[in-house]
Amino acid sequence: MRFHLVWEDAVIRSIRTVTPTVREFIIAPSSGAAKRFAPGSHLNVTVLINDQPDTRSYSLVGEPMGDAYRIAVKRQPESRGGSDYMWSLTEGARITVSDPHNLFELDLGRPQYLLLAGGIGITPIYGMALALQRRNADFRLVYAARTADELAFADDLRDALGDRLELRTDDGTRLDLAAEIGRLAPDGDLYLCGPMGLLDAVRRAWADAGRHPANLRYETFGSSGHAAPEAFTVKIPNLGVEVVVPENQSMLDALESAGVAVVSDCRRGECGICKVRVLASDGEIDHRDVFFSEEEKDAGEAMCPCVSRVTGGSVTVDTWYRADAISKSLEAAE
Repeated sequence: MRFHLVWEDAVIRSIRTVTPTVREFIIAPSSGAAKRFAPGSHLNVTVLINDQPDTRSYSLVGEPMGDAYRIAVKRQPESRGGSDYMWSLTEGARITVSDPHNLFELDLGRPQYLLLAGGIGITPIYGMALALQRRNADFRLVYAARTADELAFADDLRDALGDRLELRTDDGTRLDLAAEIGRLAPDGDLYLCGPMGLLDAVRRAWADAGRHPANLRYETFGSSGHAAPEAFTVKIPNLGVEVVVPENQSMLDALESAGVAVVSDCRRGECGICKVRVLASDGEIDHRDVFFSEEEKDAGEAMCPCVSRVTGGSVTVDTWYRADAISKSLEAAE
């Protein structure tokens, strides 16, 4: 495990509708003091899905407030239920939150930056922009959405950043990835957060421009994919198990609920610890992780069950779980 989660009780201090599909939540820990965090950090929040406790991760918006955390949640009809639960909460509701953790760190020593956000992907990028603005760094923030009313925090960002903020919408000035990358200094960094389709397009444009892979940093949402989620079946021959994964549950959660042990960590498609070997599939694997390369995804030999799914059929996998190996280890320990 890369980090150990420390949880504490908290209360929803305020809720604000930011766009027709995005709400901002100010969450005050019961201790009265919120932990400091670096740009790109996220907060884990306990939610109830079908009356069962679960966990969701939300990027922290802006900079530390001292006594509270700020997150924003987009209501996703195709999600696994986390956004519906968050939207059901009212001011004064009590929840449990973790300490902040950072899997999307900002390198403050680079000569130039392009920050690129798609839709609700503005949440981690917001704090990065403020941090770079405070240091008078050379950067631009390009924020894209389908329509202007989906640009969460656009007015606040415009007030804070001035002409360093550039907005792109399908019904206005559309996003031209090749042009945006072309404006970035050869040794500059691009930080991206957005849906999987945008991430794929940026990675292709970045490679086509001959840019160094290490200068592209990104994060995406675990709920985003190339297809709408649907129920599918996972078969594990060596265990004699078949598990149906509902459309609103992750493959990892479904396997764990069925008693199948899978080692995991981030549960966001980033670390690859939970990966399973794909033996066969009569459906299409919808890779929603950022761990595997495009070549590995095309090969289809493994998948991350914490976020990835299957459409139009089933998948047969090997989780590498071996009960006999565990029994022998326990006997040896005794």
